[in-house]
This record gives sequence, structure tokens and C-alpha cells, in this order.
Amino acid sequence: MTVAEQLTTTNGVSVATESVPLLSFDSFADRLAEQLDHNTSGLSALFGVPTASQTVRLYAVTNRATKSEVTIFATDVGDSYPALSVRTPQAHWFEREIAEQWGIVPEGHPWLKPIRFHRSYVATRDAWGRSENEEILPSVQPQGTDYFKIRGDEIHEVAVGPVHAGVIEPGHFRFQCHGENVFSLEIELGFQHRGIERQLLGGPDKRSLHFMETLSGDTSIGHATTYCQALEGLAGVDAPLRAHSIRAIALEFERLANHTGDLGALAMDVGFLPTASFCGRLRGDWLNASALICGNRFGRATVRPGGVQFDLDEERIDELQTRIDAIYRDVTGAAELLWNTPSVMARFEGCGVVPRHVADDLGLVGIAGRACGIDRDARRDFPFGIFRFHQIPVSTSSTGDVFSRAYVRWLEIQRSVRFIQEQLRAMPKTATRRDLDELKGNQFVVSIAEGWRGEICHVALTNHEGQFEHYKVVDPSFHNWIGLAMALRNQEISDFPVNNKSFNLSYCGHDL
Repeated sequence: MTVAEQLTTTNGVSVATESVPLLSFDSFADRLAEQLDHNTSGLSALFGVPTASQTVRLYAVTNRATKSEVTIFATDVGDSYPALSVRTPQAHWFEREIAEQWGIVPEGHPWLKPIRFHRSYVATRDAWGRSENEEILPSVQPQGTDYFKIRGDEIHEVAVGPVHAGVIEPGHFRFQCHGENVFSLEIELGFQHRGIERQLLGGPDKRSLHFMETLSGDTSIGHATTYCQALEGLAGVDAPLRAHSIRAIALEFERLANHTGDLGALAMDVGFLPTASFCGRLRGDWLNASALICGNRFGRATVRPGGVQFDLDEERIDELQTRIDAIYRDVTGAAELLWNTPSVMARFEGCGVVPRHVADDLGLVGIAGRACGIDRDARRDFPFGIFRFHQIPVSTSSTGDVFSRAYVRWLEIQRSVRFIQEQLRAMPKTATRRDLDELKGNQFVVSIAEGWRGEICHVALTNHEGQFEHYKVVDPSFHNWIGLAMALRNQEISDFPVNNKSFNLSYCGHDL
């Protein structure tokens, strides 16, 4: 390997875009396969950017957990190229996205169809690559209307959604079944597509942070933190330690609220009302703790470029500590009811298993990956903010089933509570915000954070004036929806609700 084959950097540190190695396609494909040919690496992002020569430049961002490194390399492609997914399964969802956005056909892709069903970006473009009256290219259209089907005696199809009963975002699930047994689940998304990435071009501006905080509403802190880290990297400014501590506290409150709510929802899906009713209320208590910091239950307006907007005085710290003790005591009781109830364990254990090798091949992240034994967590592996100095032990399980996905949540609840308590007892005595200088031009930055669902990755490229020339967001759900489809194979269709909740993936976070 030569130095020119890849560029190595670290989380949140910008580099000159021109320093990213431009490889031949064969070298690019070999490098990608080599980078992902072991369990300590992952594909954080794979995306296309149009070039002046009417080609599309593919950028790959891979990560090496054991060295806390991020590697970047690129290649130019024309109307088609040999599909990377054949050798590198982690690329398959990214390639479908690239095909839909830019009309480039990855030849030999195992199931090429759009993932959001929006119009292509390759019609007449404005200065930022945005276009009006965009149309889906014919090269991507043929498979876009077809669903996977299994033929045979007694095979039947069940279609669910996109409109569901209750207050839930839209998504379509299509099952191929033999009796109650599911042979295949195909997941169709895109109903929440809002074009957020396209709206970021030319920024940052006063709307940019709002987009980040509402990109996936239950991950407001996670995405705002990742975005602000990217800006700070582009400006060459680090937020004060006290600000990093408050960001981390807010991030872990977000994790606590969602994990607690999920344990309650899992209990509801198997008809166990004691934990369901307790956790529904306790999720609200965690959200109210977030509101005590900033006035918003989802933590919005907390994280700002250069630091945070709100400080914590001693009175508020004391109140948070009192609340944490009371909420955690009740969450412990509700969770213990789950693990000690045989009827609940009978529904959780062995249900919706994703084997470890499948999780590795598909690049599952966060809870979904750690429940399969994947020992990866960006707070430790690519430390950001206060996690550079105070780490949280990684919580894993090994069976890859609903129980593991539930139990990892419980382990993380315990460790997040301890972390918050430690931070509140010994917060750094520094300022809470620094002014950012202008963003550097012609730069490339990768920002990674561990949201409550898993790894969040933002990639920003600036033009010569320091404005966003391209902005890529990879929510953890983007990696993990295919994991839900795998979990339902050879599973009873009646177990879909509890499996779906055990992943609890974001529709809008996927449909950018």
C-alpha cells in the first residue's frame, strides 16, 4: 500500500479536499474490500458528487475502530460501473441510493431499485447541483416498480402500510409467507423524503441547524452534535470542556429517554402491561430532565456551533441529580420485571435472530450490531467531545435476538446514568461557548458521533468560499433497516411488531 491509496484522518478533523486520493475504479474497489475485510472496520459513508467533467466522483469513508482512524478515498465513474456490493455487501444500500440520485448503474447489483423514490438530481442543475423538474432516469426505473416475489403452492403475500394504525411514520412492509412463516420481508421507505441534504448546499445558514435538530426528531442532540463538530472542524475551533460535558449529558439523556421508551414498547408488544405502563411515564420523566437543561423536551436549542446555548448552575445540577435518582430507581424496577417474567422471556429469546456473520457483512451499527456481539461504539472508538477524557464501557450481547436488543438497552441505561452523575459532580470550570471563525475553503471533514441508535456520520465538503458544496448525512437507520429484514426470515409473521420495535429505526432519518 502506498500513501496515495488512501487518506487517513481522525474524527472531526478537516483535510484539504484535493488531498483525497483519486484512484482508478479497480483500485478503489480493491481498497474498499480490503478495508472492510475484518470486523473492526465499517463503511461510514459512500456517496457521489458531480464533477465539472460530467462524471460523478464516488467518495468512500471507512473507519478503523482499533486505531480510531477514518480513511477517505475516491474514484470517478461514468454512466455505469461494476457493482461494489458483489464483493462488499456493506455497500449495497449506498449503491442503491447513488443510482437513484445520479442515474449511475452499478452493474450486477443484487437488487437495484430506488430506496426513496424521489426524482434524480441529474437534470439541469443550479450552481449547487440542485435541479428543478428532475425526473427519475430510465436506467434506474425498471426494477423500481417491482417487488420481490416467491412463487409456489400455498405461498401468499402480506402487504402492510405505508399508512399504519396509530401515530407512526409511514413505511411499507411486504412479506412473502408460507402459512405463518416469513420467507422474505421487503421494506420500502421514502415516504418522508424532504430533500434535507439538498437544502444544506450553499450553507451553513440560519436554517441549517434547524434541519439537523429535526432531521430525525428523537435524535435531535445526536445530529446537532455531529453537525456542530463538523463545523468546528472546518473552522479549526474546539468547544470548551464544559460545553462538551453539557453536550454529553444531553446526548445521554436522549439515549435514556429512547431506551426506556423502547423497553416499555417491547413490553406492550408482548402484552406485558406493568413494564409498558411504567416505562411510558418514565420516558417522559427523562424528556423532562432534558427540558430542565434547555426548555425543550427533545433538547433542541442546546447544542450550538462552538459550544452550548445553556449552562447548568448549581441549583439545576442538584435538581437533575435528584430526578435521576428517582427515575433510575423506577426504571430498574420496570426492567427487572421483564427479565424475571418467563412469559416475556419466552417471546424475546430466540426471536428475530440476526447471526453475527450477517451483522458483520451488512455493517449493522449501534444496538442492532452490539446485540450480535459487535464490540463497536463511537464514544470509545472515535472519541468526540468529553468522551476523549471520560469513556463509557461498551455494552454488548451475543444472541442477536429481541432479548439481546432489549438487554443491551438496559445495560446502556445503567452506564449512561452513571456517566451523567459523574459529569454533574465534576463539571469543568470553563466557558460554555467559543465563536467560530469562517469555515475553511476546499475542505473535507468527517464527523462521527454515537447516537442512541448507533453511529451517526456527517460528511461536509466546502467550496473555495467555505460554503457547503456537498453535505452527506448517514443516520444509523440507513445501515440497519436491512437488518430488520434479515431478522424476519423464517420467523412467524405475528412476531413482526416486537422485532420491528426491537430495532426501532427512523423513517425520516433514512428519508433525507
